Amino acid sequence: MYWAEHKFDRVATLLAASVLSGALVGPAAAEAVQEASPPPTQSWALHAQATVVEQATFAFRSPYRGPNSLDPGTRGKETADVTLYAGVRAWPGLEVWINPELDQGFGLSNTLGVAGFPSGEAYKVGMAKPYFRLQRLFVRQTIDLGGERENVDADLNQLGGSRTADRLVITAGKLGVPDIFDTNSYAHDPRGDFLNWSLIDSGSFDYAADAWGYTVGAAAEWYVGRWTLRGGVFNLSKVPNSEHLEYDFSQFQGVAEIEERHQLGGRPGKLKITGFLSRGRMGAFADAVALSQATGQPADIAAVRRYRSRDGVSFNLEQEVADGVGVFAHGGVAGGNVEPYEFSDIDRTLAVGASIKGGRWGRANDTIGLAGVVNEISGAHERFLAAGGTGILVGDGRLPHAGPEQILETYYDFAAYGPAHISVDYQVVNHPAYNRDRGPVSVVAARLHAQF
Repeated sequence: MYWAEHKFDRVATLLAASVLSGALVGPAAAEAVQEASPPPTQSWALHAQATVVEQATFAFRSPYRGPNSLDPGTRGKETADVTLYAGVRAWPGLEVWINPELDQGFGLSNTLGVAGFPSGEAYKVGMAKPYFRLQRLFVRQTIDLGGERENVDADLNQLGGSRTADRLVITAGKLGVPDIFDTNSYAHDPRGDFLNWSLIDSGSFDYAADAWGYTVGAAAEWYVGRWTLRGGVFNLSKVPNSEHLEYDFSQFQGVAEIEERHQLGGRPGKLKITGFLSRGRMGAFADAVALSQATGQPADIAAVRRYRSRDGVSFNLEQEVADGVGVFAHGGVAGGNVEPYEFSDIDRTLAVGASIKGGRWGRANDTIGLAGVVNEISGAHERFLAAGGTGILVGDGRLPHAGPEQILETYYDFAAYGPAHISVDYQVVNHPAYNRDRGPVSVVAARLHAQF
């Protein structure tokens, strides 16, 4: 298999990144940890990460399959990426960041067959050889507005320093919408926590993005006390779920979010409500089904696209409940009469989960996670798939017995050595692609990750 044959190359890449990171961080990092005073204001920084994910399915029941079905055999795939994070402080409050990246590999069944796809490290575009992408290039201006001064730790795409609690933050350029919106401390990073698409993001949040998950636009964030208001405008793809972005905002998405931070029993928590409105050339499911009935051909959403809107709203909750223990929940709904434009074939979703740090068993840097998610589609969406239609990720050619897609995921992330982590992950998917006739599917994965 491809994933097994090339395993050595990917592991070698990861180990090299780990050694390099240890050499670059070295004494300076140790000295910084020991400092009790506020961190110095960084003028520039270089960070890097490398991640390899080996993922496989076991054979499952499949009386039929379609163009966008998950392969029912025992199959394995691999993805690998290496990213550089380079940032500079151009003047007080302004940071400029660039993230060039090397990618390689494929998701299971070419990233098709499950609406809540099992790997957030698998893009909708796969290649056998490494290829270069400029994933992010953006500026961020922070304007202090008063309040208590707080420290800012150095991190990926973040320079160390300080800022006031009340502030205005403006970000513009090429970036990921989930870099700013719908974030969650316990379930948002496929390189370090959960892997499933509909756990790391709210499944119904059809955020603007190219096939790799990035777009061009701008956002503003206003922090006041325990509240934050966010808003942004971003380019959609030229056609739904494509590699090429619109450039002039003729097809665009607006996103708005309100965040509330609180203490519950003396422990921190956050609640976010996020809404989006997309305007572009999209197809209505009813129109595609009507055309299918008239022509006798499978439903074709591309044939009925015209300029229209699709909207949605979601919530995202996180709460620390004990030392090293956090719980989360997110869910949402989106317009089920019009095709999803960028993310996945999900009209309604609800997810809950928990994250536990390993300090309770003497492994402070380890993490264990457990979560479940239920994804659903509208009646119009169901009739479209039953008429042979295909969506962004799913389409079994027919859908005589529809049901909610139910997913359970658990992982253990082991802090191996220095910046290197090794994770094992298991998922079970019931009714993949909303089809009661196929599955359930067991998915296993191993993840190697290092960053500095």
